[in-house]
Amino acid sequence: MKKETQIGYRVSAICGAVALAFAGLHAMPAQAHGKNDVKHVLLISFDGLHEQDVARCIGSNACPNLALLAKSGVTYTNAHTPHLSDSFPGLAALLTGGSPKSAGLFYDVSYDRTLYAPLDSTCTGAQGWNVVFDETTGIDAKGGGPLINLDGGGAFNPDAIPYAKVGGVCTPVYPHNYIKTNTVFEVVKEHIRGSRTAWADKHAWGYDWVNGPSGKGVDDLARTEINSIDPKTGTYYLDTYTHTEVFDNIHVQALINEIDGLDSTGKTSAAVPTVFGTNFQTLSVAQKSPVADNGGYLDADFTPGPQVAAAITYLDGALGRVVSELKQRNLYSSTLIIVTAKHGQSPTDHTKLVKNGDTLTKLLEASNYLDSSGNFGQNNTTTGNLNDGSGLSGTGFVQTDDVGLIWLRDQSQKDAVVKTLKANLGCTAPGICADGPQAYILHGERLEHWFGDPANGRTPDIIVQPNPGVIYTSSKSKDEEHGGNAPDDSHLGLVVSFPGLHHGGRTDDRYVYTTQVAPTILSALDLDPDLLHSVQVEGTRTLPGLGIEHEHSQDRD
Repeated sequence: MKKETQIGYRVSAICGAVALAFAGLHAMPAQAHGKNDVKHVLLISFDGLHEQDVARCIGSNACPNLALLAKSGVTYTNAHTPHLSDSFPGLAALLTGGSPKSAGLFYDVSYDRTLYAPLDSTCTGAQGWNVVFDETTGIDAKGGGPLINLDGGGAFNPDAIPYAKVGGVCTPVYPHNYIKTNTVFEVVKEHIRGSRTAWADKHAWGYDWVNGPSGKGVDDLARTEINSIDPKTGTYYLDTYTHTEVFDNIHVQALINEIDGLDSTGKTSAAVPTVFGTNFQTLSVAQKSPVADNGGYLDADFTPGPQVAAAITYLDGALGRVVSELKQRNLYSSTLIIVTAKHGQSPTDHTKLVKNGDTLTKLLEASNYLDSSGNFGQNNTTTGNLNDGSGLSGTGFVQTDDVGLIWLRDQSQKDAVVKTLKANLGCTAPGICADGPQAYILHGERLEHWFGDPANGRTPDIIVQPNPGVIYTSSKSKDEEHGGNAPDDSHLGLVVSFPGLHHGGRTDDRYVYTTQVAPTILSALDLDPDLLHSVQVEGTRTLPGLGIEHEHSQDRD
């Protein structure tokens, strides 16, 4: 029997009458014309985009292109990340329908107790590896080399690839092997005949996981590395937000090429992708920039400072270019457009900013829960370069930004560690600045419910959410960060737009997670959302308020 889903494109007069009858209980849902109106889905992540940014810029006409999309869609005012907001879990939510519990992605720098070091190709040494899938995953970084190529050197850095025993065989674990669930790209490739998929992101090789476990989900994965050197200037794309625009423009052009029937490089003819999209970094860089340099926000009301205001103007212009190309190629009316973010940024209110250094790691080291000299994971490589393959195995690890993820060296010490943390909650050294009402130390049953059992090897033993505004750093180069579950990290902008929707231009204030984007994409393409493994495991629902039901088949011609 064919399963009914929450979104789709076969609407009867009876369904319309029912919707009208319940209009008094909730705003009238959007509706679309026919079953197969949506032929393409474009997903765009403006990293750092808060819901308040969307409301403010639309209200002030600072983002006219996004406002036009909102007029033919639904704006979700209460959308949130699934408890963690690093780029990896943030994008995994959008592409898999799952939180770290099922997707297995907690951070681009994390730890897995079951893995072996990249130099241990026989899997005979100690288990437990500090996995780093970031800019150093490209071969340019091998041996600590400079990241001189936009494509990261054109291959994986072999020293960044750990090993696992699979069926008794010592097997390399590439990023696409590391993710534990399938992606929308894989489902579309398997179930829509003749489909094509494309994606572009900020790290050329670390984001290989978007391919999913098959390693083949994305036909056109643009290998672009934001940490590489711009050959025109000899400087990094991340040095200023205006230079980050240069990098983001590469992604804009990739989308335009794909809309025009070419691959992302513009060199080869290719079908217009069924599902495609990209990530933008300009806003994130402007938000992190110190207030003294006109970065970030002016107040707790999300009034943008000069850099953030300029970044939002740039992003809206980029969005306008892409939408204009869709219209020019007669694809706009058949393309569902989703604008959201992997994560927000914290703190928006800089009066809450606290940078006391990495007091969490220092406390763990001082208490001998991690090596007292910092010799754990990839903090102790032979060359001093990250991802040279020689870091220590089996040492445990701690990852900090505006959150602390703790993988203990000795899991039997968990209760003692929690006791030590609770005894040092204040903001005076050696305190971890987690004494406020929105801070917590997550462990035990609650942690397992949210993120899975640490005994399985991937989930941290303890997660520390400090007071909103705390960043575990002394860096003077940034005044905002992300990764945790502070309100400014997790409350995101989300606009779903399709010109065929009736009763568009609505807002929906129900609490939703960004995990609901992935099943919505599949359902819009007339595919069963349960084809995503994370959707089955976590019971993820499609986004509400679009209000269109349909019957679908497992495969689509």
